[in-house]
Amino acid sequence: MRIDKYLKASRIMKRRTIANELAANQRVEINGRAVKPSHEVKVGDVVAVTFGSRRLEVRVLSVEEAKKKKDASSMYEIIGESRVSSPEEH
Repeated sequence: MRIDKYLKASRIMKRRTIANELAANQRVEINGRAVKPSHEVKVGDVVAVTFGSRRLEVRVLSVEEAKKKKDASSMYEIIGESRVSSPEEH
């Protein structure tokens, strides 16, 4: 499954277009490498997303296409969450 679609299906991001923009701007990493929106995500991958001043790291548990909203969080486990300084602050 494409990373932009995964972020939407898992409800990590509300909209696929936002997930697409984040990946295009190198704010999405899979296993430590910045990826494009079309990059394939697999079970076991560690995905890090930086949006705003927040960084979220999750481990992919499943890549199913359609999930109900209440089941979406079972697609990943949160590894870490932190605040990062934005580029404007430097």
